[in-house]
Amino acid sequence: MNCHNVPLDAPILKKQNKILLMGNPNVGKSVFFTELTGIHAMSSNYTGTTVNFMEGRITIEEKEYTLIDVPGTYSLSPSSEAEAVATRFMESGAKAIICVLDASNLERNLRLALELQQFSIPILYTLNLTDVAQRHGISLNTAVLAKELGGPVISTIAVKKQGIKQLEKELALLLKDSDETNIQKSCDTCPFHNPNKSDSAKDLWARAKEINQRVSKKETSNPSFIDKLGDAMLKPFPGIPIALLVMFVTIALVIFGGRGLRAAALLPLVNGLIVPFFRNVFTAILPEGIFLNILIGEFGIFVISFEWILALIFPYVLLFYVAFTFLEDTGFLPRISVLFDNVMRKLGIQGGSLIYMIMGYGCAVPAIIGSRAATSRKERIVISAAICFAIPCISQTGAIISLLSAYAWWMIPAMLLFSLLLFILVTLVAGKVVKGNVEPLLLEVPNLLMPNPKAYGRKLLTRMKHFLREAEIPMMLAILIAALLAESGLLDAIAIYAQPIVSNWLGLPDQAVIALILGIVRREMSVAPLLALDLTALQAFVGGVVSLMYIPCISVFAILTKEFKIRVALLISVGTIFLAIFVGGFINQIAHLFL
Repeated sequence: MNCHNVPLDAPILKKQNKILLMGNPNVGKSVFFTELTGIHAMSSNYTGTTVNFMEGRITIEEKEYTLIDVPGTYSLSPSSEAEAVATRFMESGAKAIICVLDASNLERNLRLALELQQFSIPILYTLNLTDVAQRHGISLNTAVLAKELGGPVISTIAVKKQGIKQLEKELALLLKDSDETNIQKSCDTCPFHNPNKSDSAKDLWARAKEINQRVSKKETSNPSFIDKLGDAMLKPFPGIPIALLVMFVTIALVIFGGRGLRAAALLPLVNGLIVPFFRNVFTAILPEGIFLNILIGEFGIFVISFEWILALIFPYVLLFYVAFTFLEDTGFLPRISVLFDNVMRKLGIQGGSLIYMIMGYGCAVPAIIGSRAATSRKERIVISAAICFAIPCISQTGAIISLLSAYAWWMIPAMLLFSLLLFILVTLVAGKVVKGNVEPLLLEVPNLLMPNPKAYGRKLLTRMKHFLREAEIPMMLAILIAALLAESGLLDAIAIYAQPIVSNWLGLPDQAVIALILGIVRREMSVAPLLALDLTALQAFVGGVVSLMYIPCISVFAILTKEFKIRVALLISVGTIFLAIFVGGFINQIAHLFL
């Protein structure tokens, strides 16, 4: 179950056998959730990944409990939507809390741990990332820490499954010893809050510092190469050159690697084996006619679905997630946010927003959801507008690359520059139009890490499964619509009415109207039909521009409505349609003046 705005009467809050997984952002809570429940939760090496809660079942001593991966929070005085959800869960009470502490940044984590003690709920503490602490020359006395916190403390390295079994044993003992009848209730809305333990933020920080000094010892050690690199990447030099190099290599991997994978393996597989197989099967059992054409005709379901989804989109999606998953697990993304914060501030948003923009290249939906970690509604709307207007999802990007690369090498860099210019303009305009303030950048920069191979592979596999599950049905629906429109003759009729816009203004063939229709269902479907048309280089570029800015697909419109209400969703959607058609036609008309 996922939720970002948990009402007071939400069923999840009323569940009795809840165990809350609490901690600061970026301490590995989601890894613990995965190991304890078997349900894979996405974990990343940057703040603000878990903005929804995750719910799973665990059985302890033959009794079933609900484990909830609560959004990461620094405090129970919320400054963002994600932190508000965490606070609401604490106020609802629980059987126990698993508080995850970062051993390499213990003092900051202890502040939240002490605040959790203001609620009369048993707490089990896990001291995670102990390997990183050791790398930094930090040694911790868990026995003294347990005494100071008044509860069991388990040393763990979650990504390597170290300490998980001991954690399960200690959790069973904690639940066995807890007695709900002795829990003091102080009010109706916060029944588990204990006013006798309330401390000011200043007192909590002082106490956290005191405990940290007692339990930790810092030894002089030579920083490892990866630590030196992590520090260097935060400085303008060599940080900016490194960031630009990484982005260049990533783009090259996706573009050239995707084209190579498509040409060498997927196209021969689709055109030489899969499509001929289905053509032979259906031709042998069905008579010629509309039904046969819908299955294996020009827009046939068993032709286009493989050509578009498998051969056109899949290779670029796969390689994008190979690179993106690696970069987010290393801790690279927060570093470029810090490096480019001054630039982003001039555009009206903080550098941390870059993380969500980059996520948008994967898919707009999780990027918009991820922006819940932003501290103001204005920043969230600006981020969402920039993603919808100027940032194509990876499947859409793959389709645009396939379209443009068939004409000239310079068209892809030109489209990238156009996308960057559009991003700057949209962000500037939205920042002026949307009322509100943007808070200064407060972003935790995690340790630079080499991803754990098993955790990395599991996340990559989960992402690809998620893409296929979420994208397959809408894409198949779009292909079915295309087949029905083509075989029924409606496509030709629509093309006649759309001719002033499609042919006269945009300069595209009449049949290109199908791209505008299907783009509403899925963003990449605004490009895919153009591949089957005999376009000129100018027509291909105009088609790419229109697709880049065109209306967000149904799923994006739905999440915009959920997050910001129908008015904002309609404004963004109508704005993208108008701007896409206007700018595409403007480029076409200007080009014809010089050709």
